[in-house]
Amino acid sequence: MKSTKIRLYVEQALGEGQIIPLTRDQAHYLFGVMRLSVGDHIALFNGADGEWRAEVVETGKRGGVLKAVAQSKPLQMPPDLWLFFAPIKKARTDFIVEKAAEMGAAKICPVQTDFTNSERIRRDRLQTHAVEAAEQCGGTFVPEVVDLQKLGAVLDRWPDDRKLVFCDESLVGAREALTAEGGEKWAILIGPEGGFSERERERLSSLPFVTRISLGPRILRADTAAVAALTLWQTTLGDWT
Repeated sequence: MKSTKIRLYVEQALGEGQIIPLTRDQAHYLFGVMRLSVGDHIALFNGADGEWRAEVVETGKRGGVLKAVAQSKPLQMPPDLWLFFAPIKKARTDFIVEKAAEMGAAKICPVQTDFTNSERIRRDRLQTHAVEAAEQCGGTFVPEVVDLQKLGAVLDRWPDDRKLVFCDESLVGAREALTAEGGEKWAILIGPEGGFSERERERLSSLPFVTRISLGPRILRADTAAVAALTLWQTTLGDWT
C-alpha cells in the first residue's frame, strides 16, 4: 500500500465509506499511467465536500472503484470574485482559465467585446482546464466557466451588489490603483488584445459600480494582465491579505 500525491476531481458526493466508480479515462490515468494498484491511496475532491483520502479497492482497464476513507482537508471557498476576459488565442485563453482557477477566482466569464478576436469558445474544454488547475494546485473548489456573453449584455444586467474593476489600458503610467474599498462581491474585467473600443471605455467609465485602475507603466498582454489584476485584487481585498 502506498499514498501518492495524485489528486482527482470527481462528481460524486464524498463522505466516509462512500464508493466512487471510475470512468474509463480516470481508470486509464490511475492504473495505466500512474500504475496504482489495490490498496493505494489518492486524494479526491468534488468542489463541495472538501478533500478526501481514498483507497483503491478495484482496478480495471475500463473502470475501477475507490472508497473514501477520511477527510484530509475541509472545503476552502475562494473570495466572491468573478473574472471577465475577452478570449484570445487558444493556448493563451487556456492559460487565463488555468491561472484564474489557481489564483482563486470563483467564476470565470468569457466576454465578447468590440475587438474580441474569437467569436466562440469550447466551454466544456475550458471547464476541464479549470478542473485540472484545481487538481494541480491543491484547491478544493473548482470555479465555473460560463458561456461566452456579449459585454454589453453583461453590463445591462449587472447585479446591484457587485463592484467591477475595469483594467483600463488608457491609464498606463497613471496612479489609478485599487484601494481597500468595502464590499465582498467583486469582478475584474480584462480587455482583448486590441483593447477596449472608445464606446466601451466611455460606458464603463460612466457606470457607478466600476472602479478604473492602471496595471502599471507598460501595456500588458491580455493573459499577463489577467494574472496581474488577480494578484493586485487578492493582495488588496482578497484572501492573500
